[in-house]
Amino acid sequence: MTTKEELLKKAEKPGQDALRLHPFYRGKIEVIPKCRIRDNQDFAIWYTPGVAAPCRDIQKNPERVFEHTNKWNTIAVVSDGTRVLGLGDIGPEAALPVMEGKALLFKYLGGVDAYPLCLDTKDPDEIVRIVLALQPSLGGVNLEDISQPKCFDILDNLRSQARIPIWHDDQQGTATVTVAGLINALKIVDKKIDQVKVAMMGAGAAGICVMNLLLKVGVDPAKVVICDINGLLNTKRDDLKNDYPQAWELAQKTNKEGLDGYIDTAMKGADVLIAYSKPGPDTIKKEWISTMADDAIVFVCANPIPEIWPWEAKEAGARIVATGRSDFPNQVNNSLGFPGIFRGTLDVMARTITDGMCIAAAYELAKVACDKGLDEDRLIPTMDDWEVFPREAVAVGVQAMKEGVARRTASAEVLYQEAETIIKRSRDQVQHLQEAGFIEMVE
Repeated sequence: MTTKEELLKKAEKPGQDALRLHPFYRGKIEVIPKCRIRDNQDFAIWYTPGVAAPCRDIQKNPERVFEHTNKWNTIAVVSDGTRVLGLGDIGPEAALPVMEGKALLFKYLGGVDAYPLCLDTKDPDEIVRIVLALQPSLGGVNLEDISQPKCFDILDNLRSQARIPIWHDDQQGTATVTVAGLINALKIVDKKIDQVKVAMMGAGAAGICVMNLLLKVGVDPAKVVICDINGLLNTKRDDLKNDYPQAWELAQKTNKEGLDGYIDTAMKGADVLIAYSKPGPDTIKKEWISTMADDAIVFVCANPIPEIWPWEAKEAGARIVATGRSDFPNQVNNSLGFPGIFRGTLDVMARTITDGMCIAAAYELAKVACDKGLDEDRLIPTMDDWEVFPREAVAVGVQAMKEGVARRTASAEVLYQEAETIIKRSRDQVQHLQEAGFIEMVE
């Protein structure tokens, strides 16, 4: 049986390897051509003089930019570095390894060409201005690791003004995957989503969007109690009313008993705990979990270390435990959502990414796990289950067409074939580069 010391050693290894391998490769992504280059004469097609012809065509027909260029498959991963993982405000340069990693996952898992752009400004209006100015070159934007409350306004302002889809993965991506995980966890414990009592720790960008999406799929707000750094959300919290409008809105819908106190109060008798808060391992106490209902579901999703180690949560009585880490069972991580969601969004050239598209992705993500065999240590698929991404893409694309936000119409069968082909090409390309030695396989 694996000891706690062995589990801790395993948990520390990814960080140790990262410090060694990041400088070895000097970055995780690069730009390579995808057009034919037989000899230098082909440059007359791809650059001057030939390139003038598609330029004129786009000038006359702006939508042709999606045909002549890679705009159809290009997004930017934009951050100001003010709330990176569990590390806080570490600045744009220190945030760059995370944004590069995000771009890598977009490409390998979703076939999406993503470029990391860390901005040297914390001004929300300036961030909005920069993103809007970048639109001609992009098919979409993934906002990442921007502190609250400004992240809410940045997303809302951009979505209202932009002509391309703007997505905040810390909000929408986190919510999508969490909903998928909870849907399947409730199947295992045989509880109904509209009947469970839910305690939530964390009222930041992730927590608020997770809860809003959970309410849309059936969680009863009267059975929800949310806790932030200052205690339980309720209508007596004047600080929320004045400074945190999104949290204040939830405070008016939830905690119908008007409970005061901290997360330990909210957890008493709760069927579900969802935590997106301070990294652990002692943020959530074992004794608090022991007060939860039978067959308790515990999602402790702080990075890089969950609010409590999963084995400790199990010892305290939790039946199902999920974290945000890939080295533990039940990874509830955005990486299972954003590649497929953006694939589907780009494939139908959607103008935005709606809550309905996120919910469609969540249900498809949950269904893939059920199709493969659901159990307590496998709530949702892993990144190895690569077929989840084209399936999500189809669900998102179909929903975008239903809601009238897609520029392009196609059947589900066509969307699946296209998404599968693009994603397989990306994965095969990496394998070929490794086999040929262009990516060195250092241990």
